[in-house]
Amino acid sequence: MRSFFRGVNYSPLQAPAVHKISVTFFDKDGEQEIKVPVGMSMLEAAHENDIELEGACEGSLACSTCHVIVMDVEQYNKLEDPADEENDMLDLAFGLTETSRLGCQVIAKPELDGLRLALPAATRNFAVDGYKPKPL
Repeated sequence: MRSFFRGVNYSPLQAPAVHKISVTFFDKDGEQEIKVPVGMSMLEAAHENDIELEGACEGSLACSTCHVIVMDVEQYNKLEDPADEENDMLDLAFGLTETSRLGCQVIAKPELDGLRLALPAATRNFAVDGYKPKPL
């Protein structure tokens, strides 16, 4: 039996392994190193590994709750430049820094192996934080 993978026919025993990079998340409780498949966002990777990175809008660039801080400037400089929509959301982020990004927009690629991300102490979730109940 043969399968089709990225435009090339492989038998199941020959299918290439998914390349993964090492990413370390730092939060108030310490650090956690995980392996992230190339092509996956840091928001998805955090959720798959039970790391508390909120992502209220599920990666649709409508909030800043997946705000992460890239701890190494060299690694930050390897990222694609943020789009205007990402910058708009970052303006709302708690604890914004020069190396802040949204986790939903940081995509694993081989040159990011060893990426170190800090999670801010808080987020601003206006769907919750800005909620004002109406009087009955």
